[in-house]
Amino acid sequence: MISPMFNVLLFPLICAMFMAVNMGGSGTSPAFSAAYGANLIRKEAIPGLFGIFVFLGAIIAGKAVAVTVGKDLVPTDYMTITVSSIVLLSVGLALLFANLLSIPQSTSQATVFALMGPGIYLDVLQTKKLFVEIIPTWFILPVISFFIIYIFGKYIFKPIRKMKFVNKYLKYDHIANHPGLKFFVILGALYVAFSIGSNNVANAAGIISSMILNELQIDGNNSNFVLIMILSTLIIAPCFGIGSSIFGRKVVTSAGKEIVEFGPLGGLAISVVSATLLLLASVTRGIPTSLVQLNTGAILALAVVKIGWRKTFKKKIVERFWLIWIISPIVAFMLSLLLTILADGLGILYYNP
Repeated sequence: MISPMFNVLLFPLICAMFMAVNMGGSGTSPAFSAAYGANLIRKEAIPGLFGIFVFLGAIIAGKAVAVTVGKDLVPTDYMTITVSSIVLLSVGLALLFANLLSIPQSTSQATVFALMGPGIYLDVLQTKKLFVEIIPTWFILPVISFFIIYIFGKYIFKPIRKMKFVNKYLKYDHIANHPGLKFFVILGALYVAFSIGSNNVANAAGIISSMILNELQIDGNNSNFVLIMILSTLIIAPCFGIGSSIFGRKVVTSAGKEIVEFGPLGGLAISVVSATLLLLASVTRGIPTSLVQLNTGAILALAVVKIGWRKTFKKKIVERFWLIWIISPIVAFMLSLLLTILADGLGILYYNP
């Protein structure tokens, strides 16, 4: 016979899986847009590879972000079944909105904004890490990503390509299309997927872990939290691959093809820079941040080098990116806030089976 507690926990777990499916659709773009944009990988191969490396990243390097999402924004004591379900469902719906428009969206920003809803309503939002570390990182890292690729593109790649010695003896185009380089671009895509696992899986796993600790009245020390986080990851991470297969094809085309065409060398640089910045934010500070925006910032930099500032930022797809990036987190916040108010009015906000 199934225990009543399992029946109650089933709904937030389903919400977490729904959220992970939509995160998988959105996360496919920063992972494989570079490799796909450089015509190095077939769309059909992306979901499986994506799911495997997301899972590895979550298990190996996802602890710090899970702690931030699960404990450092809203105290564990307030992460009830109802509050956790509200947050997970709100993020899932906000990301579904972006995926249906084929726009890669920041899962971390949507998650943080969704946590702010009940946090503000219950007056328990812990703002120190939010305003001192998380929000500044959202603005700083994409700018860093942009300028690293811009500097490499404008002052290293472009001048080398124009050098007479390179054109006469090394054949730049031959180097750029060398099978060895193509292998490293695909390896870079897998590295990005690993980085996504270290950051984005924790958005769902951290919330679920805090909820389970709270509802089962287990001591929330680090060892217990990590154990439950790993078990949660085993359920949630495979859903990223499912989401990639459902939404990933259109989303990866938006970033990989519609901003600017680039070759394997550019694709490798984009992957390495964006994934490294995200992994550093995940492991060193446990900051949930946006790989989508890191990746798109790098692609925009390459576009600026190739076609100029004006043509890049006047593209309709770029304008759509800005718009959805603003709207989607606000949708997550408003949904979670309204659902929290509704749950409180129905007397189920602190429901305990």
